[in-house]
Amino acid sequence: MSTQTTHRYRPRGSCRALLGNRSPEILLCGPAGTGKSRACLEKIHLLALSNPGMRGLIARKTATSLSSTALSTWNKFVIPEATLNETVRYFGGSAAEPAAYRYRNGSQILVGGLDKVSKIMSSEYDVIYVQEATELTEDDWESLTTRLRNWKISFQQMIADCNPSHPTHWLNLRCQSGATLMLDTRHEDNPLLFNSDGTLTERGTDYIGKLDMLTGVRKLRLRYGRWAAAEGIIYEEFGSEHILDEISIEVIESGPRSFESYVDGRQKLDPFGIPLSWERVWSVDFGYTNPFVLQCWAVDPDDRIYLYREIYHTKRTVDQHASKIMMIVAPDGRWLEPQPTVIVCDHDAEGRAVLERELGMSTVNAHKSVLEGIDATQVRMRMAGDGKPRVFFLRNALVEEDPELKDCGKPTCTLEEIPGYVWTDKEKEAPEKKDDHGADAMRYAVAQRDFGTRALFRSFIA
Repeated sequence: MSTQTTHRYRPRGSCRALLGNRSPEILLCGPAGTGKSRACLEKIHLLALSNPGMRGLIARKTATSLSSTALSTWNKFVIPEATLNETVRYFGGSAAEPAAYRYRNGSQILVGGLDKVSKIMSSEYDVIYVQEATELTEDDWESLTTRLRNWKISFQQMIADCNPSHPTHWLNLRCQSGATLMLDTRHEDNPLLFNSDGTLTERGTDYIGKLDMLTGVRKLRLRYGRWAAAEGIIYEEFGSEHILDEISIEVIESGPRSFESYVDGRQKLDPFGIPLSWERVWSVDFGYTNPFVLQCWAVDPDDRIYLYREIYHTKRTVDQHASKIMMIVAPDGRWLEPQPTVIVCDHDAEGRAVLERELGMSTVNAHKSVLEGIDATQVRMRMAGDGKPRVFFLRNALVEEDPELKDCGKPTCTLEEIPGYVWTDKEKEAPEKKDDHGADAMRYAVAQRDFGTRALFRSFIA
């Protein structure tokens, strides 16, 4: 027998306006912590409760990123009462169907990532909610809109949220064209941060204080909600073409063949989908209060490099990080992928000694000429003669998100560092030494590839 429960949600500002708006496409945009995701989730839940047979979708670019973000808010704040009285039950998914929340009235809200597109694109929906929509391409967005045709409610709608990105991002331009309605949110909209009289709560004082400590483009976007580009950005060439959801078969098959690396005409792949014949390079930037960064790079036959795995975390010792990576690459003592041909590290003798001891492998000092390394990385960022850059990043490379970094509005991976990695002056004599830990590790890997023994020799005599 079900139990009656009461669910309370008191939105403000644009979060409140979203609930009654029936526009075909709505983007809830604003700085970090304004309650955007909660508002979108509350709306899709309310529609499911009010319209028997309604089908909704909660989506993000990758499925793995949903569990610690949207679904955490969903389970903790939006549906606990409905779960308690069995109005909603969770279905964990199957080979044929994605995971879903099933309502007693026949409504369903499916959950999934666009990296598992076959499951979610085979259904029709009344409402689709996309979290962090700036991660999508415009093709992703428009493909999702074609699935809005279930018609169990009187309007079909795409809703989304995001923090602002650069001014020329396709989503901002889509809103400017009128195709998508943008609703701007403010921190004052979030009752957890501000009281109804406009004064800060205790939690708000702490959170806004952290955002106020940000600098540059991250402060403009996450504190003030502006679509801003960094002035003096170092990697101007960086764009969506550098980010991959996976390494495609087209890329895999583009290199020269060797009999040993093929089975039945196809390359042998490691458990992560990368050819076993590809060389692996690891790069490390040591840190404790600042992030420790370990990057795993794969090198294809054309010397393009792919960041396919990254540890980016604070408040852990080197031996803890070493244990973490070994649990991934050799969980039972046997390697699941090729061992790195070189592990190139920041010049920290103690850190290197501990890492070597724990991994059972030797390391080398990184080439530390910053400007040479940046120049080499810039070259790799540019499109080569084949129309492709020479450095790529897999979107889901991050092993584990550091909650302290996320809470402070700091970068949680190298991909998040790059847009704010800037020069200290107009003469471009040095990069700003802030939030550059992944950028440094990337520079070490590029220098190792492009300068080779010359880089190691220079490091040795420095």
